[in-house]
Amino acid sequence: MRAIQTTGLGLLLASVLAVSATAQTVTVPARGQTVPVGTVAEDAADDPAIWRDPRNPERSLIVGTDKKAGLHVYRLSGESVHFTPAGRVNNVDLVDLGARGVLVIASDRNDPARALLKLYRLNTRSGALAPVGEAEGGAGEAYGVCLAVIDRQVHAFSVLKDGQIVQVRLDLVRDKASGTFVRKLSVPSQAEGCVVDNRTRTLYVGEEKAGVWVFDARPDGPSEGRLAIRADGVQLVADVEGLALATEGRTGGWLVVSSQGDNAYALYRLPELTPAGRFRISGGELGSTEETDGIALALGRFSRAYPDGLFVAQDGDNAPDAQNFKLASWAEILKAVRAAAP
Repeated sequence: MRAIQTTGLGLLLASVLAVSATAQTVTVPARGQTVPVGTVAEDAADDPAIWRDPRNPERSLIVGTDKKAGLHVYRLSGESVHFTPAGRVNNVDLVDLGARGVLVIASDRNDPARALLKLYRLNTRSGALAPVGEAEGGAGEAYGVCLAVIDRQVHAFSVLKDGQIVQVRLDLVRDKASGTFVRKLSVPSQAEGCVVDNRTRTLYVGEEKAGVWVFDARPDGPSEGRLAIRADGVQLVADVEGLALATEGRTGGWLVVSSQGDNAYALYRLPELTPAGRFRISGGELGSTEETDGIALALGRFSRAYPDGLFVAQDGDNAPDAQNFKLASWAEILKAVRAAAP
């Protein structure tokens, strides 16, 4: 038999087959869900953030945006224990600063020509949010936001709809917070989701039609980024939306990306960003997730349902009810993905 040389079309076919094998999609059920947001019959729920209570993990909290109305705070049971009217707030993030409390930030798009960053302190007992200030987020419509702690300073990355990314140093003095412009980054077109790996000081930003960009998150770092993950239509299907991290050791773990175009989530192994599988939330009594915008992921034990981490995803089609957020077990996700690995 004549040997077949892997050249030209053969190389392309081998590459496609390799990507297809990586792109096998597993399903995991939702183990919980929040009550629907208050805005009905509209695209309203958008982005979650998770605070894990280290002393009593079952008392952990989830902050989620109703991007037409304000911010909800939920228990793991899904009940809303607090709502802050804030109008058009799009994305949310938080950071636990220990003795200085839990800082929550939301991207405010009430003025499409002037992005603002709204700052709150989270009462971890009651779930209430107390406003502590605001910061300028750039000239344009606010979309994404994420926080980082770099050299003991809290930094916010304000992602504007047109692809601008404004880095802001947040100054926290007692019960007041403000911000100072640091530098500006950008991607070529509409962007939203972002997340920072504090270990490696790496900023990941989703460009909706193109993929995921990587930047140096340090305030004095180079401003040029690189498109590290492309929306190839197989492993990652545009629109690219929310991003989340599960860190492991000094540089390892996973980056999770909302592959909104096919109602799935794409995993990449850190630090090389190697494709590491895909999953969907489906098949359980609570229904599936579709058209997911924001996602959040926190490691550690939360409860029997979430023994090694909690994954939260916005559900864009929770009919007949309004949109909400679904909760899934990170341990269950990893088990399913690893079982399907070639």
